[in-house]
Amino acid sequence: MKTTLFAGASVGLCLLAFAGAANAQSIDYGAMEQLFNEPVTTSATGSPQRSTEVPVDMTIISAADIKRSGANDLPTILSRVAGVDVLNFAAGQSDVGIRGYNQARSPRLLVLINGRQVYLDHFGYTDWASLPIQLSEIRQIEVVRGPNSAIFGFNAVSGVVNIITFNPKFDDTNVIELKAGTNSSTSVSVVKTLRLGERLSVRLSGGFDHEDEWKNTTRGTGAILASQIHNPSTARANIDAVAQLTDKATLRVEGSMSNGASTQVISTFAYAAHRVKTDSIKATLNADTKFGLLQAQAYHNGLDALTPGRRYLNDISVYSLEDLFKIGAAHTVRVGLEYRDNQLDTASYAGAKVSYTVLAPSAMWNWVVTPKLSVTAAVRLDKLSLKRTGTFPTGASQTNNGLWNRDITETSANLGAVYKVTDKDMVRATFARGVQAPTLLELGGLLIPPATPAPSGGLITGNPLLDPAIVTNYELAYDRNLPSLKAKVGVKVFAQKTQDVKGQFNASIVDIAPTASTWATFTYKNVSDSKMKGVELSASGKLDGGFHWSADTTYTDVKDTPFTTVSTIVLRKVNFAATSPKYRSNLAAGWANDKWAVDGYAHFVSKFSSYNGNVLEPVKGYTTVGGRVAYTIAKGTDIALNGQNLLNDRQSQAKGLTGLQAERRAMLSLTKTW
Repeated sequence: MKTTLFAGASVGLCLLAFAGAANAQSIDYGAMEQLFNEPVTTSATGSPQRSTEVPVDMTIISAADIKRSGANDLPTILSRVAGVDVLNFAAGQSDVGIRGYNQARSPRLLVLINGRQVYLDHFGYTDWASLPIQLSEIRQIEVVRGPNSAIFGFNAVSGVVNIITFNPKFDDTNVIELKAGTNSSTSVSVVKTLRLGERLSVRLSGGFDHEDEWKNTTRGTGAILASQIHNPSTARANIDAVAQLTDKATLRVEGSMSNGASTQVISTFAYAAHRVKTDSIKATLNADTKFGLLQAQAYHNGLDALTPGRRYLNDISVYSLEDLFKIGAAHTVRVGLEYRDNQLDTASYAGAKVSYTVLAPSAMWNWVVTPKLSVTAAVRLDKLSLKRTGTFPTGASQTNNGLWNRDITETSANLGAVYKVTDKDMVRATFARGVQAPTLLELGGLLIPPATPAPSGGLITGNPLLDPAIVTNYELAYDRNLPSLKAKVGVKVFAQKTQDVKGQFNASIVDIAPTASTWATFTYKNVSDSKMKGVELSASGKLDGGFHWSADTTYTDVKDTPFTTVSTIVLRKVNFAATSPKYRSNLAAGWANDKWAVDGYAHFVSKFSSYNGNVLEPVKGYTTVGGRVAYTIAKGTDIALNGQNLLNDRQSQAKGLTGLQAERRAMLSLTKTW
């Protein structure tokens, strides 16, 4: 017992030493991983923590995992994480969710790169192909399950994907990668780190990807037209500079851009050719002061998205200030304040702008009760102030900008306890309450008038009175190490409730009746509550001779409860009981020596339903297999062959027979690192 307590205290003191001179954006992850022989994160509490000790349900994907995956995109990598759902609608579009509730342009997942939000605010979804990042510059990906708005920030509802890149101050990352494969697939990426004197480090990166769209074999009613399809291609660039201003202060500036086009399935589950341009600039100032570790951050995201007939121009600016400090050796406190300004031009009617500001104070407290027990509590208050300026199309039923003068105030909370029962056993209990704010598009940014004068035709528009959805989650997890088998097993049970689910507009449901001078109006509405419960089992281990393996399965059961005033949730595209698979499972195995590396992955999804217009259609359960074989030609030079969807020429993975089907693809890559 004394040995256990001493070891736990020693680890704690080491972590505190690192925390005294670092925070989430400036720690040397590589040094800490070597020290503790496992991934380290600062995302949950602001202080460095072992991945096994965080007070949230988190999986960390390392740079080595990404390299071994053989994947060419982030959704493929994420699909192999327990509990993650991926809808592959087209070669260039995937939607990612956690434990059900996934949908086209899913708005429930917060995605960050080094603390900057990269999901697109107009729909609230992530265009994964447009992220301005190369896989080879990612240090780790943190996948967090459950609503964690109080810890991770605005709109972290079903989960968080936190992407952390190599820091040019600590990591000398230099990579050139060339890929070519079937279906005209080509990819080139370059990452270069520069040292400009003793106090300035810069990482530059850029890349371009292209491939042919999956073959269109749809026929008959609802067939996908050639005009709705675009071969996916994206160009992206990024700069990341860190300046050591003083011995205790650093400034990190990041800038990025992307320009891409692809086939997209929009929120109504219809296909459309889509173009998206993004640009961003971010500055983060960290200072170790007598008041604690201070961080001031500001960033601006710009979006120019074009779907035939509609152009969305969205600008968001975010400013935040936080202080991380310790009270004695056992208590870590973080207080913060965030302000965001979000603006969207209405489309396709180009005559107005919908915007909101958010002011959000937050606080977090981590208490190391004993070397075996730690408790974390966090709270965040979001006050959203909505506004609309500009004109209305003649024939609109709502023509008063005053309807948008509205405040939405909600509280997020997280509570987590981690208890080391023995050296081999750990229990984690968490509670979370998250807030899914309506998107700007849902609040009125979407404004599509008909071509005919009122009262003929119908107006599609947002709803300024839409309420946020509230998600609460309870989870209990148990992990056990099996040293004699070099393995680890785990089990989790969880329950979640979503209140005031936001349903979409539907041309079959008139929400505001027409008059002699106004159109019928179709809009978004809060339409139901929903409950989910489930269990997750996992196991992983290593064998002598360079072998490793892992397996997991996640079961979820979703039940929707429509409001009595709502006739159907199918037409509103939120029948999650039908569209969420009950099972998703993964199996992985690999082997490596000094020259060769071989890895294989199997991913299974049980049957579920998808939308074809206003009706649900079945999607058969499926298994997909991927793999990678790599050989080291010389030090720093690797050649690899990877493949995805190896079992079938074509396979439905998001829609039934009315959708595009994923195809077998193989790529050969040559990678040089130095």
